[in-house]
Amino acid sequence: MSKVFSAHAVSVDGYITGRDPGAGRGLSDGATLFDWYTDGDTSSAVFDMFELSEPSARVFDALAGRVGAIVAGRNTYEDSEHFGGGSPHPTARLFVLSHRPAPEMTERQTLVTGIEEAIAAARKAAGDKDVGLMGGGVVTAALQAGLVDEVILHQVPILLGVGRPFFQSLPEHVRLRLVEAIPAPGVTHLHYEVQR
Repeated sequence: MSKVFSAHAVSVDGYITGRDPGAGRGLSDGATLFDWYTDGDTSSAVFDMFELSEPSARVFDALAGRVGAIVAGRNTYEDSEHFGGGSPHPTARLFVLSHRPAPEMTERQTLVTGIEEAIAAARKAAGDKDVGLMGGGVVTAALQAGLVDEVILHQVPILLGVGRPFFQSLPEHVRLRLVEAIPAPGVTHLHYEVQR
């Protein structure tokens, strides 16, 4: 069965956006969390516009190669200007978790209202590939439902001080096991397995 994982760039103090994210503003001053996408000299094999450091390219491409479908939250969808009608991944279908209608959806995008429904639909679309999660609310809901297998943090050495936190309130502890830690220029890639 496919795995469900989140892989997010995050500040040391746990934020995934800057001060005032939104449509037309993206992640605001939190865009610095993604400088490592373009600060290197190794081209990504999956995203042709990314030039990463060699260790980051290995990690990034390995993760991107696993993705068959993505579940994103409505805030992420709106802040990213609907991913231009596509998906944040060049080949993966996008499932947007929201209780509000989204009439601008395209054939590569599907609106779903519950986390279990979203992940089940994404798994079906992904086939033998994995499901990626985007957005703090989506990851938190999936963790609460016991549906997350791995958490990957691309931790950037900055304290943003404010923004949207990656993890929201959880009703109980979620134990993680560190699988791998890879230091790279401008980022440390931390790969955790969720303990059940």
